[in-house]
Amino acid sequence: MISRGFCTQDTSMRRASLAVAVVTALLAGGIAEAARTGKGSDAKRIEIVQSRPAGHPIMAVVSLGNQRVTIYDAIGWIMRAPVSSGRKGYETPAGIYSVIQKEVEHYSNLYDDGYMPFMQRITWSGIALHGGPLPGYAASHGCVRMPVEFAERIFDLTRIGMRVIVARNDPVPVEFRHPVLLGLDPARVGSGEPAAEGSAASDLGVLGPAKPVQTLRSLAAAKAAAAAAAIKKADAARLNAVQKTGEASRIAAALHLAESTKSRIELRVRAAQSALESADSPAAIQLAENAKADALARLADAEVRLTAAGLAAQGKPDVMRARREAEAAEAEKEAAVEAAAEAARKAAPVSVFISRKTQRLYARQSFQPIFDIAVTIRDPDHPIGTHIFTALDYIHEGADIRWSAASMDPKSEEDRSSATREPGHRFYRSTEPTPKPAGTAGSALERLVIPREAIDRISELVSPGSSLIVSDEGISSETGNHTDFVVLMSGEPQGGIKMRRRNPDFLHRYYRPYGIFWR
Repeated sequence: MISRGFCTQDTSMRRASLAVAVVTALLAGGIAEAARTGKGSDAKRIEIVQSRPAGHPIMAVVSLGNQRVTIYDAIGWIMRAPVSSGRKGYETPAGIYSVIQKEVEHYSNLYDDGYMPFMQRITWSGIALHGGPLPGYAASHGCVRMPVEFAERIFDLTRIGMRVIVARNDPVPVEFRHPVLLGLDPARVGSGEPAAEGSAASDLGVLGPAKPVQTLRSLAAAKAAAAAAAIKKADAARLNAVQKTGEASRIAAALHLAESTKSRIELRVRAAQSALESADSPAAIQLAENAKADALARLADAEVRLTAAGLAAQGKPDVMRARREAEAAEAEKEAAVEAAAEAARKAAPVSVFISRKTQRLYARQSFQPIFDIAVTIRDPDHPIGTHIFTALDYIHEGADIRWSAASMDPKSEEDRSSATREPGHRFYRSTEPTPKPAGTAGSALERLVIPREAIDRISELVSPGSSLIVSDEGISSETGNHTDFVVLMSGEPQGGIKMRRRNPDFLHRYYRPYGIFWR
């Protein structure tokens, strides 16, 4: 089991500590002997596409049969390397996952504090991708070990939420178009003419040609820019109110000072006049006259200052107006920030899962459930398979989305024995995975009848990175707070899940995954 932690992307200080830790892990795993015999050459089996720049990874496919992981972007594969999955009794469960946590340096809290560099968690119970020793066969306690160099490279490329498929075979995502997916695209619902009655598109309410629309990402960017402008405006309005309040305070203080100064000097004038009236000698009279003259001169100067302060007070800033403007700008800022946050939430990829087992459609976004609803699957007693459809990128100025499809095949007799071969029987395969025909995936979609309200809701949220999973399976109990859908293949060994302890207060158990529709 691996403990929770936080993703740390600092790469500047890692290599020295990693070197010591990796050597220790290799010696502990018995790989030193393999290195002496020329078998420890995992790095040489790392393949990187050279014909084009690598795009952002959207999917990792782990082939248990081939003991290999392949990383795909929106165009095709970009990197692949050998792996070591769970050994017999601790098998890495075949299924559909996503990256839910990343940590550069991690240590197992179950298996002898084992070092797990560049850990990318795919279940909260402890299954992860990470760097580690590769003896040439399935040897882990359920995790997927990769060459450390490869694990580091993809760690810096991947993001939380990247889809991870663990399969007996080696499914290859291929570009795919279908009326059901067309119905999920933005702006394909609510415009144009209805599709032909009785077709799969008609069942979905898919309509005719669409007009170019603003994408969710561009809308989120626009809302973010508007929020930034509103924040800047609110800051300026607040600063203006503060400045005007300060200026008004200075003017009021100057007026008060001028008034009080004039009052004090008027008292001095009256005192000088009284002294003059009571003087009884030429010297006293002269002294009193001088004091009165000085007081009168000061009074004249004070009156000038008071007049100037009075004129300034007449033109003092409208503090109340400035404060009202600042309050209004603050309210605009809060609304813009909230709108930007909502737009960003809607721009996050949405995951849709349709289960033949439960006859329901489930939707999640940002690792949280958003709704579920009953669906109709034609021939419900006939298996439909497990298929993953992934939105790759926008086309036609945002009116459509380019999709890929990948299907997971039932395991063959050869596959049943290959992943659990005994130590010393290396079986890395260098053959290129063969894309499967799209007919099976298309046939699965043809059997779906999805309610109109679900289509409308999904089409509002779908964006590149979104996915549709159709499967005979139900939702695994591994699905929970802060996870995407976890779907485990029944009939496949799941020792890597079953052998892991769970704390009684396990926070991520999924007691009730969904509420009432739209709630």
